[in-house]
Amino acid sequence: MNSRRAWVVFGFAVFDYIMAVLQRSSLGVAGVEATDRFHVSAAVLSSLAVIQLIVYAGLQIPVGVILDRVGPRILLATGAGLMVLGQSTLALAPSIGFAIVGRVLLGAGDAMTFISVLRLLPNWFSGRRLPIVSQWVGTLGQVGQILSAAPLTLLLGAVAWTPTFLILAGASTLGLIGVLLFVDNGITPVTRSMPAVAGQGVSPLRHIRDALARPGTRLGFWSHFVTQSSGTVFALLWGFPFLSIALGYGPSNASLLLTLMVVSAIVVGPILGLLTARFPLRRSSIVLGIVIGMAVAWGIVLGWPGRPPVWSVVVLVVVIAIGGPGSLIGFDFARTFNPLRSLGSANGIVNVGGFLASFVMMFVIGVVLDSINRATGGSSSASSLYSLAGFRIAFLVQYVVVGTGVVFLTIARRQTRRRLHEQEGIEVAPLWVALMRAWRHRGIRGTR
Repeated sequence: MNSRRAWVVFGFAVFDYIMAVLQRSSLGVAGVEATDRFHVSAAVLSSLAVIQLIVYAGLQIPVGVILDRVGPRILLATGAGLMVLGQSTLALAPSIGFAIVGRVLLGAGDAMTFISVLRLLPNWFSGRRLPIVSQWVGTLGQVGQILSAAPLTLLLGAVAWTPTFLILAGASTLGLIGVLLFVDNGITPVTRSMPAVAGQGVSPLRHIRDALARPGTRLGFWSHFVTQSSGTVFALLWGFPFLSIALGYGPSNASLLLTLMVVSAIVVGPILGLLTARFPLRRSSIVLGIVIGMAVAWGIVLGWPGRPPVWSVVVLVVVIAIGGPGSLIGFDFARTFNPLRSLGSANGIVNVGGFLASFVMMFVIGVVLDSINRATGGSSSASSLYSLAGFRIAFLVQYVVVGTGVVFLTIARRQTRRRLHEQEGIEVAPLWVALMRAWRHRGIRGTR
């Protein structure tokens, strides 16, 4: 545990995940080109992104069950191979139908990657280092999003659609080679006993039911739901046309802001990892704090009379970026409240949350943009379709979706804390009570 070999495995597994994030995010800066190439509306373009997320989210629980049976290495390799095939199909697609097939393959491969990397970590790391390393997975994965911003924009401008996506397919080939040569499941006493447990008649559905029955798993699901979705929708599809066309920043400045979003996530990720390791009983409060920050930042930009100032857009980009590493707290809940033998299933359930919210929001935003464009008599041009007025209304969808998630998160948190008190005798006081106690304790120490 925590050995030099562990860091080698970690490095190549994370590299494969970086390549997966690159493939997943590639449509974000290619959305305008896809509109022109396939001659589609905003709703159809959103369906191209949504279909990938539906496949991704739909496969999370089955992949989690398989992961508990066969281990991470096989799924990492299979996922990388599917992404190579998916991006190659998208590169050569002559119509939107073939493009959808490519995105389906890409979503299937992507679905196998992240939770496989997370499932790998407890076999190689232990103690307080584990939640920190888990945060580093999400943080380093954002490098793939950096590559999908400015560099991919330049590549699209230089060599056009087909060569660009073939190059992306080649990048996942490198990830596949790294997994096959250097990644190992890391057999530990716990994982060595897993086949015996599975052979005692415990069905995959039983693992899923048991994981869902734990309120900590549900708390992880809703934590992921409310934190990840806004940034995902922005980075994967609607952020680029909003920044480049609706706000008039142009492709280069839009790519720069998307890069800032990723850099912000990279900076904040390790900080959140330290906070979750230091204050495990306050993880849900951190999640709610992130959600409140995003709601305020969106409110300033969408409610500003006229075009919002640049500083408000920069603040928005930074704040919604925090939701990415913040969503990893959901997996920390899964790890804490589930046994290792069913951790893959629990992680799969949690990972559905953010992507379920994302594809609902992504699709509805596209529908709203189309409806507003038709209602105002607009044309099919990108400048008419992606107007600032249209985005002001369409982005309000986030408040409905995330607000619903916050309600269920609050319920799951109450149930989790009740079970924690019943089973372990741990009572978690409200945050304001804990802060008052800490303040009084500090005051007493200061008078000594």
